[in-house]
Amino acid sequence: MARADTGCEVLRQDFLALDLPPGRFDGVFANASLFHVPSQELPRVLTELRASLKPRGVLFSSNPRGENQEGWNRGRYGAYHDLEQWRRYLKEAGFSELEHYYRPAGLPREQQPWLASVWRRGAGSNVTDR
Repeated sequence: MARADTGCEVLRQDFLALDLPPGRFDGVFANASLFHVPSQELPRVLTELRASLKPRGVLFSSNPRGENQEGWNRGRYGAYHDLEQWRRYLKEAGFSELEHYYRPAGLPREQQPWLASVWRRGAGSNVTDR
């Protein structure tokens, strides 16, 4: 549908078997998708996404938050990270945090199940900007 509606090149990928061109993209928009990647695979996946970004490229992610538990839930696999754990994964993959926020806006934190965050590709292959 994306290809037909836009006429743009569309890459259909599986996070566990990414085949992305290096340094090609200005940004990656991962809305409600990276939480399906098992924690044991997440460092590799994030590193591969980072490698696909141009210098200073940006990664946006929004995932349901939790207390670092993961497993099968209603037939779908999910990993529910808290902010500190999510930060560790992204920083170790070479990203610098630009901002984070909880969704939906305007509600008490306990009613905001989504953690959204924006990250910039850092310098070097796996160097973090701390």
